[in-house]
Amino acid sequence: MLVENILQSKEFWELVELGYVESASGSVQTDAQRKKNDEMKLKDLKVKNYLFQAIDRTVLDTILKKDTAKEIWDAIKKKFEGNARLKRSHLQALRREFETLEMRSGEGVTKYFSKVMTVANKMRIYGEDMQDVKVVEKILRSLTEKFNYVVCSIEESKDIDALTIDELQSSLIVHEQKFQRRNSEEQVLKVTYE
Repeated sequence: MLVENILQSKEFWELVELGYVESASGSVQTDAQRKKNDEMKLKDLKVKNYLFQAIDRTVLDTILKKDTAKEIWDAIKKKFEGNARLKRSHLQALRREFETLEMRSGEGVTKYFSKVMTVANKMRIYGEDMQDVKVVEKILRSLTEKFNYVVCSIEESKDIDALTIDELQSSLIVHEQKFQRRNSEEQVLKVTYE
């Protein structure tokens, strides 16, 4: 995804999708055709360079024989997307992981959100329609007990369908900071009166 975004921002993505075919060496070309062909060849080399930079060395060694950026991209897609059965299997495992995720006692909000979002984003990559409301609902039902009153408050006061993941995270971080402040104040009082 990152490589795709970079290539789109550099206006090279069309070259990856459509490909580049070098004209036959013996064909007669006008100066304009030759110039256009040279420009396309240079763009293709630039795209290949971006792809080579983004690919892990072990994968790179298996696709070095590809001549164009499109061939490299297609080989990468084939290697990482796998067949439909494999994708379905990965998605099933990710669904299971998503459903069983629970915030652990002592785990911070930011760390828990990171775990949930990592799984949710992997599911999206494999084609799952993972809308924000589904992630928000998952997080609300899987927080530790100390957040119960916060969850009730959020569910009563906000439209869960419109609540973004970032808004939820911000709200929970504020409450987590209040818990931490209260705990540290209790510790100070406890030490003072002992």
